[in-house]
Amino acid sequence: MRNARKMGAPMADDSLSAWMRALIAYVRSGQPDLTNRQMALLMLVYLTPGPHTVRGLAKVLGVSKPVVTRALNTLGALGYLRRERDQDDRRNVFVVRTDNGAEFLEDFRRNLRDSDRASSAHRPIIGQAEAAYAHHR
Repeated sequence: MRNARKMGAPMADDSLSAWMRALIAYVRSGQPDLTNRQMALLMLVYLTPGPHTVRGLAKVLGVSKPVVTRALNTLGALGYLRRERDQDDRRNVFVVRTDNGAEFLEDFRRNLRDSDRASSAHRPIIGQAEAAYAHHR
């Protein structure tokens, strides 16, 4: 492979660097740790038009309904999403947004935006992060 990257060589990519900075800010924020699956589910409900059902969310994510249910249990306990019965057909349950979830995602969006600004102002973050990591080992 002519384009293969050397093992251990840093990956210089502005979008990955911005994502890394956003995740570092998120970890430092003290907010609950969400799995990628939980975060994807949360964003799916907030960023796409509803109504959202467990079945529909499972289909979009390519996972089973029990997987979505477990993620919803966690997100519900955190107050980021909630289940609500359909008033027209009580058999249906919708997954709906909450103020706490909107606030959480707004904080995360702010971290991304701030990281993007830092990326354009300060490109060599990857090497700095590796140096900082090596220093703490």
